[in-house]
Amino acid sequence: MTVRTTHVGSLPRPDALTRLMYLHQEGTGDEAELEAAITDAVHDVVAMQHGAGIDVVTDGEMGKPGFVNYVRERLEGFGGQAGAWSIDDLEGTPELAIAQYGGEAGAHIMPANCEGPVRYVGAAAVQRDVDTLKLALDKVGHTGSGGAFMPSASPGCIATCSPNLHYADYDSYLDALADAMAEEYRAIVDAGLILQLDCPDIPMAGHTQFWCRDEVQRRGLVGFAERHVAAIDRALEGIDPSRVRLHLCWGNYEGPHHLDAPLAELLPPVLAGSPRMISFEGANPRHEHEWADVAALAIPDDKVLLPGVVDTLNNIVEHPRLIAQRLERYAGIVGPERVIASTDCGFGTFVGFGRVGAQVAEMKLRAMAEGAALVSV
Repeated sequence: MTVRTTHVGSLPRPDALTRLMYLHQEGTGDEAELEAAITDAVHDVVAMQHGAGIDVVTDGEMGKPGFVNYVRERLEGFGGQAGAWSIDDLEGTPELAIAQYGGEAGAHIMPANCEGPVRYVGAAAVQRDVDTLKLALDKVGHTGSGGAFMPSASPGCIATCSPNLHYADYDSYLDALADAMAEEYRAIVDAGLILQLDCPDIPMAGHTQFWCRDEVQRRGLVGFAERHVAAIDRALEGIDPSRVRLHLCWGNYEGPHHLDAPLAELLPPVLAGSPRMISFEGANPRHEHEWADVAALAIPDDKVLLPGVVDTLNNIVEHPRLIAQRLERYAGIVGPERVIASTDCGFGTFVGFGRVGAQVAEMKLRAMAEGAALVSV
């Protein structure tokens, strides 16, 4: 059987949309112009994915300023400007940190603090995203295997990026986020889409100076992961777990990554959670070897693996044969029906970010579809 294809979510945004989103974040933009630009951009990226042979497509996160900072507009209780977190492996290479985070794009990440009781107020916004994506799917006639997905920030992802200035302790804060974001998760699944929970908080906790680093040290990396997975399960109560996928990454930045925690340490607590589909990096030079560690683990029979077989941080287009070889490793572990080809991460996790342009991103997705078609197990 042919291995299905997807990716992690964000795609390169048009320059004009990037500029309009910056103005929106600054509170000076024309909202009607922004909405029209988002609609056009979503149609274009859905058509691109469809034409490239991607089975499970998405809106490219065109309507969001980033994969996690968008929640400041959907959660009551957030405000102000949170301090930036630092990444341990970039401490020794400040030129890389400045190149990636020191410019206009970095200034527009703009995470907020939790300053009061958390409540979800984003029903209209998530419905807009759903409607825009469905309109684009209808226009291009996309009926690929698996349909479409929509990313959403996990409770732990929000918690690590937005300091708690209100709740008595970390657990109370995390559970409040889970209860609030459950509304967004349900809306996505009820719309017939697959929900993707973005969880860089789990792998990055080991090498990032988040405001809550003491919680990581107190619980240990595995204990911290288990607590964040418990928050996910709390938020997903009543949601079909077969409609949910969880994405792990060690930070979508160009750096040494020599301090990344091993996948073999993090995957067991993640596999114990309810999401049926697990996405993780598997193409970049720091993590490609970990397919052997996955092979050594007991993968539950109901889990589907979404290994990254395309790197999102360079402009080299992977050969389809290499992609097929990577997929065959995982298909040999769980069977081709339980493998979906994916990317290591998004191509534009925040507005203005991304080393890979739209043309090369499309070439990479096409190569992935071609490689998936070559898989033989």
